[in-house]
Amino acid sequence: MKLAFIIDQLEAIKIQKDSSYAMMREAASRNHEIYIIHQEDLIWRDGAVVSFSTRLTITENSGNERDWYQTDDKITMPLNAFDAVLMRKDPPFNMEYIYSTYLLELAEQQGAYIINSPRSIRDFNEKLAITKFPQFIPPTLVTRQEPLIIEFLQQHKDIILKPLDSMGGASIFRVHETDHNVNVILETMTHYGTRTIMAQRFIPEITEGDKRILLIAGKPTPYSLARIPRPGETRGNLNTGGTGVARPLSKNDKKIAETLGPELMNQGLMLVGLDVIGDCLTEINVTSPTGMQEIYNQTGFNVAGMMIDAIAENNDRVCASNLHPQ
Repeated sequence: MKLAFIIDQLEAIKIQKDSSYAMMREAASRNHEIYIIHQEDLIWRDGAVVSFSTRLTITENSGNERDWYQTDDKITMPLNAFDAVLMRKDPPFNMEYIYSTYLLELAEQQGAYIINSPRSIRDFNEKLAITKFPQFIPPTLVTRQEPLIIEFLQQHKDIILKPLDSMGGASIFRVHETDHNVNVILETMTHYGTRTIMAQRFIPEITEGDKRILLIAGKPTPYSLARIPRPGETRGNLNTGGTGVARPLSKNDKKIAETLGPELMNQGLMLVGLDVIGDCLTEINVTSPTGMQEIYNQTGFNVAGMMIDAIAENNDRVCASNLHPQ
């Protein structure tokens, strides 16, 4: 297969933990061709969506953060020339990101196979998407009205406040009923009532980890990555000092994953990261879910291999449907 990865600059990738790197390395080990596209290299020209892409070779120095790849010169290729195009650009989910999804959606209409679906990436705000599955979420409020948040705080005593457009645990606050800084926190987060945020009841099981459950083609991997906060912290994100521990899925984890998996896959979301604290679904990550390498290193389960298998299988189905339309 010819696989194209739309990713950040190669020199910024941390190959010891990056899931895009894990997938590229796995694909290369199977003799698939790997191409790299950067966001600015997506172009509409002469009636088609094309890219300035470069062939990537993973070198024998693949353990070296600074010398793990070689690239050819950039060439112009239509996106439908690839067997699959993986949108793995990290947030921020800003207007440039949205423009990219528009171009990728046009490419889909021209026969390109895009993972994940550009339309679904736009539709699934990673915080708000959980409201589609209210049976699994903690008490939650979405508003920009400060009096409603105060009322929610008085009801639940201990809550988490999240902006709707952040990643990696950025700008998340835990607020207690007796906190003297509540008003200024709300003013800052809502921009004086002009910015919508999410409030959720605090889940004390966070001490046992914020579990990342990976769904691939609608099916969960057998292990989650529980991201355990460092002492004195309520966020388990690895970039805030959390420790990742791979664990078998619990009965409730499986119930959540098996309920959401088929529906998300039907919407073109092949690779999804569910965040679960205790028994509660807290986020649905669809842009560039991570955790593959940590799970593999601790359990030996080849998550990247499962992903490449799924791409090959679904690519065959896409090709068959194009050859034999209903």
